[in-house]
Amino acid sequence: MNIIALDLAEKCGWCTPTASGVWNLKPKSYESAGMKLIKFKSSLIELIQSERPDLIAYEKPGGRNYNGIRSGANFEGVLQTICLENEINYHGFSAGEIKKHATGKGNCNKEAMIQAAKLYFPETQIIDDNHADALWIFDLAKTRFK
Repeated sequence: MNIIALDLAEKCGWCTPTASGVWNLKPKSYESAGMKLIKFKSSLIELIQSERPDLIAYEKPGGRNYNGIRSGANFEGVLQTICLENEINYHGFSAGEIKKHATGKGNCNKEAMIQAAKLYFPETQIIDDNHADALWIFDLAKTRFK
């Protein structure tokens, strides 16, 4: 199964079987707030066209920060629309599921996720916590959807 994994945020971590990284989707000072969704859509479509995934796995919006949840839900809506238009399956994982898969502890901090990624993916230069999360989402999806 060909999988794309995404950590949905303005600094969006992504991972495929052949590459991984982070998209900086933050709007410039002269752009509207919605520009991050346009940038996300464009980046995702380009990745889909090059990877031809069967599944896109992502971290579901959650937490206590209202603005973060709202922003994550907007990204999720764009993602689901693109998946439906392109007949691609999608599955969201909670932050707790991803953290438990990575560290064995469902409530670990960002630094623990990065350190676990450095140990588990030694050939990959971990960019930040978003990148580490995308790697773990990819690994979890690969394990769950063999």
